[in-house]
Amino acid sequence: MHHLLPVLVTVPLLGATLLVAGGHRLSRVAAETIGCAFAAGTAGLAIALLLNSSPPLTDWVGGWTPKGGESVGIVLVGDGPGLGMAALASLLTVAALAYSWHYFDEPPRRHAGAFPALMLLFQGGMCGFAIAGDLFDAFVFFELMSVVAYALTGHRVEEPKAVQGALSFGVLNSLGAYAVLTGIALLYARTGELTMTKIGQGLDHHGGPDALTLAAFALVLTGLLVKAAAVPFHFWLPDAHAVAPTPVCMLLSGVMVELGAYGVWRVYRTVFSGPGGIPASDLERALVVLGVLTAVVGAVMCWYQRHIKRLLAYSTVAHMGLFLIGIGALSPEADDGVALYILGHAGVKAALFACTGVLLDRYGSVDEHALHGRARELRGVAVLFVLGALSLAGLPPFGIGLGKAVLEEAVGGPLTVLFLAVSAVTAGAVLRVAARVFLGLGPRPGDESSYETTGIDEEPETRHRLSRVPDTMTAVPAVLLVASLAAGAVPGFARVVGRAVSGGTAPYWTPAGVLLGLTSTALALGLAALAVTHPKPLAEPSWTTPLRRLQSGHIGDYVAWLLMGTTLLAALAAPGILGR
Repeated sequence: MHHLLPVLVTVPLLGATLLVAGGHRLSRVAAETIGCAFAAGTAGLAIALLLNSSPPLTDWVGGWTPKGGESVGIVLVGDGPGLGMAALASLLTVAALAYSWHYFDEPPRRHAGAFPALMLLFQGGMCGFAIAGDLFDAFVFFELMSVVAYALTGHRVEEPKAVQGALSFGVLNSLGAYAVLTGIALLYARTGELTMTKIGQGLDHHGGPDALTLAAFALVLTGLLVKAAAVPFHFWLPDAHAVAPTPVCMLLSGVMVELGAYGVWRVYRTVFSGPGGIPASDLERALVVLGVLTAVVGAVMCWYQRHIKRLLAYSTVAHMGLFLIGIGALSPEADDGVALYILGHAGVKAALFACTGVLLDRYGSVDEHALHGRARELRGVAVLFVLGALSLAGLPPFGIGLGKAVLEEAVGGPLTVLFLAVSAVTAGAVLRVAARVFLGLGPRPGDESSYETTGIDEEPETRHRLSRVPDTMTAVPAVLLVASLAAGAVPGFARVVGRAVSGGTAPYWTPAGVLLGLTSTALALGLAALAVTHPKPLAEPSWTTPLRRLQSGHIGDYVAWLLMGTTLLAALAAPGILGR
């Protein structure tokens, strides 16, 4: 089945081509049907390949197989993690397209297939990045994914704030791409290879790591960490989420940032993990420090948001910090935990954004204060929102809870406290929103100013404000939450994940894991109750002002932080190399 690996990329690209070629001759129904069909076909193919990925599938595109140990062709690798990420990206693309069925308020002359074509291109880029076996073509798919994401973020180009958010997204991710390309050039100059495994072998044959290896490592990981929205590379994510259409937010937080974390794991394991690469202790130091910083900053900023899309974006940042800590643990158990955590988080975060989109299109606002008590009639959406929040807290038996429990056991020590705190704070913020918006609990907020109030009065993304919520807009988050529940509740699923990622034993619930999950859930409920009933003690303290000011909206500030982040990454990874 290895010959089907290129088809995983070509199917969505072909679908996008047909939509573009159809031009204005296609009706909206036809364009959306074609988009869903091609996305679903790709998802089915990814799952079929995933089920047949042991041993891993390898395909040299066009028959350009290595000769005498030298390779110049494009290699695709279909192993468990890569095909798992491709399947996740494809399934979420199907969910986003189903959610957006007859969704946008398009001008009469706008191309009916523009949005589904862009979504298919995005899907093709994500699938290609997940299975790319050589570093340069991973970069190519990385850029395809990024360019399409810029266009999707600024899809409502008639709105200045959408253009500004897309511009911030584009500049920072383009700089990250330049960093990756420069790092690839350094590695090619050292090894004469682009295939990831061959680069790793070339570094090992060269001897111990040196300054060039360190520079290449820092540059390549900078680009990947920008995509993963790790602090201090994260500034584009809240700005993009605030303006991107809801289906796009479902993909940005549901799978694109996770692909950045997957890229970090893949590149280190195949390129830099040998004796000629970065010592394990240095990699652990770098990822754990950046992970802790990302988790803390993301959780604090999440709690003090009232713009619901920004709140969820910072929640993604916080959980990304936990992913990085798990990757930095460098153990099979931690890898299994991260995989389950990512799968559970993808479904839950996409579902929460879908519910937020309902609020925007029903009431023209995503501001927590402005929506106080206005969504009482949306009982089904309220249930989904609360379930998403409880899953985010790590409530057993959701997939996030199982992944978090496995990770907590793998990392141990003080980091377990961090996992508990981050889960409780981010989930507590979402539960606080649910209590105020859907139940009207607590005193009605005044007109006090806030750091971010752009969600008070916004145009809906649908043709008009919804008087009735379409079934697709509630069915999609419900299915996503059920899938997240299955990831932790169905023993066979965890067994498949463990075998695909590490080849080891299946992750399983332990009494300690269940207790930790229940503890973080109880803390989240307590924080939400305290915030609703006694808002003043938990009001924003003055020490968070510098954190808020960092999210200035000025691209120059973000670029400066990106450069500082690259320097920090290199400094954290340097002691084991420069000290030789």
